[in-house]
Amino acid sequence: MAPLVAVLEPGGDVSTLLYILAFSFFIFGVRRGTHPTTAKQGNLIAAAGMVVAVVTTLLLDGVGNWGIIIAGLAVGAAVGVIASVRVQMTQMPQMVALYNGVGGGAVALIAWSEIRHGISLSEEIPLDELIPILFAAVVGSVSFWGSNIAFAKLQDLIPTRPLAVPGQQVINALLLVGIVVACVLIATNNDDPSEGLFVLILVAAALLGNLVVLPIGGADMPVVISLLNAFTGLSAAAAGFALDNVALIVAGTLVGSSGTILTMEMATAMNRSVGNILFAGFGGVPASGAGDGEERPHTSIGPQDAAIKLAYADSVVIVPGYGLAVAQAQHAIKEVADELEKRGVGVNYAIHPVAGRMPGHMNVLLAEADVPYEQLKEMDEINPELPRTDVAVVVGANDVTNPAAKNDPDSPIAGMPIIEVHEANEVIVIKRSLSPGFAGIDNDLFYEPNTSMLFADAKAAAAEIASEIGNL
Repeated sequence: MAPLVAVLEPGGDVSTLLYILAFSFFIFGVRRGTHPTTAKQGNLIAAAGMVVAVVTTLLLDGVGNWGIIIAGLAVGAAVGVIASVRVQMTQMPQMVALYNGVGGGAVALIAWSEIRHGISLSEEIPLDELIPILFAAVVGSVSFWGSNIAFAKLQDLIPTRPLAVPGQQVINALLLVGIVVACVLIATNNDDPSEGLFVLILVAAALLGNLVVLPIGGADMPVVISLLNAFTGLSAAAAGFALDNVALIVAGTLVGSSGTILTMEMATAMNRSVGNILFAGFGGVPASGAGDGEERPHTSIGPQDAAIKLAYADSVVIVPGYGLAVAQAQHAIKEVADELEKRGVGVNYAIHPVAGRMPGHMNVLLAEADVPYEQLKEMDEINPELPRTDVAVVVGANDVTNPAAKNDPDSPIAGMPIIEVHEANEVIVIKRSLSPGFAGIDNDLFYEPNTSMLFADAKAAAAEIASEIGNL
C-alpha cells in the first residue's frame, strides 16, 4: 500500500525542516508547562509537535507495512484516549509510570528491529549506529521493566515495602558487568552481530530493571518515576542517533535532561543522594517505635472543634499529602478554604517537593479543585511564615511534616527538609489513625502539645468542617 501523498526524502531539506518545527513545538510546550496557568496550552503545543513528527516520519521514503502501522496507531490512540478519560487523579502516578515504561519498551524494540535489519542485510553495522542501538536497548529495557514494578507498587499489585533477594547488590553488579561484556562483544563483531546475544542483553537488562526497583520503598516512588523517565528520554535520544532522526534526538534529550534535573532536585529535597535512594532499601519498613503496640499520649478532636479553631483564626496553612489524594478530598478541602475566606481568614497551601507519589502530584490535585496558583507555596517560601500562622491543617501528609527530621539525628529521615508545621500556633492533623507513613517511622508531630488529631476520612471530615464553619 503506497502513501496517499508524496513521500519525503530521509535527511532531506523538507523532512529536516519539519522535524525542526516539531522539536520547536516540544521546547515551547515544555516552556509553557512550567506554570499552571499555561500548562494546558503547553501540553497542546507539545502534542501538536508530536503530530508533526509522526506524520513526517510516516511520509519518509521507504516506510512500509502501512496496514500494521495504521492498526498500531488506531489501537494506541484508542487505549490512550480511554485511559486518559477514565483515570482518576489519584491514579495519575501509576499512569505516568506506565506510560513512561511503554516509551522505554518501544525504544528497546526499535533497537532490536535495527539489529535484525542490519543482520538481514549481511552488512557491517557502523559503530556510530551500533553503539547508540546497544545503549537504547539496555536503558530502554531497564526503564520498561523498572516502570512496570513502579506501577505495580503504586497500584498495590505488589507490596510497596522494599522487596529484596539475598545477595541483591552482587546479582545487580554481575548483571551489569555481563551486559557491558555482551555489548562489547557485539560491538567488536559488528560485521556479524549475534541476535541471540542481543536478546540475552535485553533479558539481562529486564532483570536488572526489576531488581533495581523492587527494593525501593513507596516513600521514594516520586524520585524513581522521575529517574526512569530520564532513562526513557536518554534511550530515545540514543535511538534518534541510530535512526538519524533529529526530532527523536531533541525530544529524548529534553526528557532525559529534565528528568535528571528533577531527580536531583527531589533527592536534594529529601537530603539524600540518588545512590542512597536506589540502593539503601529505604521506605515502607516499620522502624523503631512504629507499630510496636505502644501508644503515646495525643490530643483528639472532632470536626466541630476543628471548625471553631479554623473559623476564629487569622491565617491558616493547609498541608496536603498522599492521604488527600487517596480520599479524593481536594474539592472538600477547597470548600473549607472558601468558607474561611468568606470570614476573612487568609489561606495558603504548603507544597513539599516529594509529597504524593509523583513530582507535582499535589499541585495537580489542587489545580483540579480550582485552587488559585498564588496560594500554593513551596516549602522554602512557607516555612518562614509558619511561626506566624494561627492554624496549620495537615491532610494526609506524614513523613514530610515529621519534626524528627530536624530533632532526632538518629532518625532514618534525619536532615530531610520538611514543612515545619510544628512551628504554627496550632496544628490539626486529619488522618485515619496514628499509623506511620511510607518511611515506616512514627510521626512525632502527632504528639506535640499544640497538635490535635482528627481521626476520620479526609473527604468526610473536610466536608463536615466546611458545613460547621458555614453555620457559625
